[in-house]
Amino acid sequence: MPQHETYDVVIIGGAIMGSSAAWFLTDNPDFTGRILVVEKDPSYQSCSTAHTNSCMRQQFSNPLNVRISQFAADFVKNLRQYMGGDPRVPELTIQNYGYLYLADTPGFADTLRANQTVQLAAGAETRLLTADQIRAEYPFFVVDDILLGSINTKDEGYWDGGTVFDWWRRSARARGVEYIADEVVAMTRNASGTRVESVTLASGAVIGCGTVINASGPRAARTARMAGIDLPVEPRKRYTWVFSAEKPLSRDLPLTIDPSGVHMRQDGPKTYLAGSKGDPDPAVDYDDFRMDPDLWQDHVWPIIATRIPQFESIKIVTEWAGHYAYNTLDQNAVLGPHTQVENFLFLNGFSGHGLQQSPAMGRGISELVTYGAFRTLDLSPFGYDRVARKEPLIEKAVI
Repeated sequence: MPQHETYDVVIIGGAIMGSSAAWFLTDNPDFTGRILVVEKDPSYQSCSTAHTNSCMRQQFSNPLNVRISQFAADFVKNLRQYMGGDPRVPELTIQNYGYLYLADTPGFADTLRANQTVQLAAGAETRLLTADQIRAEYPFFVVDDILLGSINTKDEGYWDGGTVFDWWRRSARARGVEYIADEVVAMTRNASGTRVESVTLASGAVIGCGTVINASGPRAARTARMAGIDLPVEPRKRYTWVFSAEKPLSRDLPLTIDPSGVHMRQDGPKTYLAGSKGDPDPAVDYDDFRMDPDLWQDHVWPIIATRIPQFESIKIVTEWAGHYAYNTLDQNAVLGPHTQVENFLFLNGFSGHGLQQSPAMGRGISELVTYGAFRTLDLSPFGYDRVARKEPLIEKAVI
């Protein structure tokens, strides 16, 4: 049970976003409030954080998304320093095999060229590759249908998101943040409807709150409805397979985004990972994590074996389905206060970008709570006001 009846900040959801927000609040010397994190399932076995493929990229079309990932890269590579030099914190790196986008149409090739211009201006090192150049660097690919490729191997690839998540939780708790295993089931607003005054837990406790942060991942819309708010975020299923190949590749496989949308990458010294959305790709129930064997057999495997013939003879090692917190408006984050319910803050709708965006978003939400404004990156383009106006924030590089 909560140790107090009132908290300055109540965070709904304790996975990667909720724990990032909690940690960055405690790391801000100007914040001295009391924090409660309410997590429905403290095993985290079904959350998006547990099902992530744990990758990071700078190849976005929006320069703000590039800068968000650059901060994440700096945070990961300097985790111990950010954690105050604690020698128990491991030194992390990014496995920089990069993302390789493959374009098979003139329009998609033009998009890669335009995106590269944005990325280079922001400090990325994106290179454009012809089909012949792809063959020379990665001879296992069949690229007869490919017009252009795009790859960046600076701070782009796999990283250990689980370790960062673990240390955010450990450190936040050590600094006084309370984590409880419970569920928010209702909210009470003031008479004018402009503030959430309290949240009610499944255990029956009623907790007063100064600020509520919605960090409930794919369940974000249900949480928002408790405050009388509409949020265009829904759970979309994403499938992952880890497999070994009878004939391993001659070099590490970058995270390759096939024009079909299927992607694949190196996963370990002798294993590979493939991912795909469903076909079709509807919203699903919050507890639906069933696999679709036909999707692999009829769609994914034929695509990856056509692109890399050595993947014709492979063996699945493990597989799982997870959920994207999918923003149906524009597949970008919703961050910051509601336009009327002023103390209800969104940390939602990351649409598959959440893990790599969690450092910048946690820092940004802590600045909003503490100062009422952003102090580092200006994340205001992700505000709820664009949702209210139904004006999407366009990001062309969505997987």
